Amino acid sequence: MGKYFGTDGYRGEANVSLTVDNAFKVGRFLGYYFSREKKANVLIGKDTRRSSYMLEEALSAGLTASGANVYLLHVTTTPSVSYVVRTEDFDLGIMISASHNPYYDNGIKLINSAGHKMEAEVEQLVEDYIDGIYGDIPLAKRDDIGFTVDYAMGRNRYIASLIATATRSFKGKRVALDLANGSASSIAKAVFDALGAKTFVINDQPDGTNINKECGSTHMEGLIRFVKENGMDAGFAYDGDADRCLAVDEEGNLIDGDKILYICGKQMKEEGKLTNNTIVTTVMSNIGLYKALDEAGINYEKTSVGDKYVYENMMKNGHSLGGEQSGHIIFSKHARTGDGILTSIKLMETVMETKKSLSELAKPVTIYPQVLKNISVKDKKATLENKAVKEAEEKVRKELGDSGRILLRASGTEELVRVMVEAEKNSICNKYVDMVIDVIKKEGLTS
Repeated sequence: MGKYFGTDGYRGEANVSLTVDNAFKVGRFLGYYFSREKKANVLIGKDTRRSSYMLEEALSAGLTASGANVYLLHVTTTPSVSYVVRTEDFDLGIMISASHNPYYDNGIKLINSAGHKMEAEVEQLVEDYIDGIYGDIPLAKRDDIGFTVDYAMGRNRYIASLIATATRSFKGKRVALDLANGSASSIAKAVFDALGAKTFVINDQPDGTNINKECGSTHMEGLIRFVKENGMDAGFAYDGDADRCLAVDEEGNLIDGDKILYICGKQMKEEGKLTNNTIVTTVMSNIGLYKALDEAGINYEKTSVGDKYVYENMMKNGHSLGGEQSGHIIFSKHARTGDGILTSIKLMETVMETKKSLSELAKPVTIYPQVLKNISVKDKKATLENKAVKEAEEKVRKELGDSGRILLRASGTEELVRVMVEAEKNSICNKYVDMVIDVIKKEGLTS
């Protein structure tokens, strides 16, 4: 990861670590870089944060000043930007969003012409330009200056593509949607209405400061309560830019990303659509998912945390389904990134196809208690390679056997080591997490 761009773009507090000046420079460089051979066409989408409008203007100014043409999707989802970029011959896409973060944060996500997250080499060049390392680049003049146009029709085409993806009507089903006061507010209800569901929405009144605020996929309590109190067949919650989805079954139980992977993967296997009979997960997926997949005869692979790594594995090996516990689910036949609305469609299709409720479909997956604690260290690499720490980790692994697991990993952005244990009881998890942390402290590795 670079100085500004992490695994999910350039993210930080608006006008603090992500400034208007830097957004302008991002636009200036990208407009120049992608217009070297021909005038570039750049697609921009944004979520509902107050600062998204400000950053949209800054990016547009930088891009057009360098000679690129800008097409504005306005408030839309990250997966819609990916879809429109790859299906309508754009040179790149930009999504302005900090995903599930609070409203005062924001981000700039770069998407290449194939609809994937931008290559690290290009992000590094952008960073070099921001820091003055790359050098000066020319301004466009006269008719070489780019233009900016309204391109809301692109969002409408994405909506149509989602509707066309579904193979069954949802008629007769009562579905609740928590739109997180974010990007899904402009899309999700229209899709479910068109598919015949009786659709109920909550948190669909964005005001620029309430995105993700006690709502959406990071705060499931409200949707759980709404589903139970109003007799819904299912509920779906998205995050700020709608690339995540978590669900609630008819009894008010949480269906997290691991259970979604199981439900969809099992159905795809039965339909002969689960390529290589394999689901791609991250190292944070619950041991309960793996036990259920073993029982169902489905293979799995594990990647580092981040849907970027999940997708890279899927493309390299030709897998058709992958995702994260947090609700980033990728169906590679239809999308190049996690797509929360698509995920909810796929879950409802499985309900309709099997004539089973979400609670029945998820029943084979028993989620094990999980405890994760962070500890600040002087050097995370040295901590993970420390002999005593490795011995403590191995001791826990042997004592847990098949009834649990331990995972130590470094934070991607801070000098932190994360110690995670899954076991049959919370007390067992805490016991082993604390045991390893005590060893880290005794070795003098903490900061």
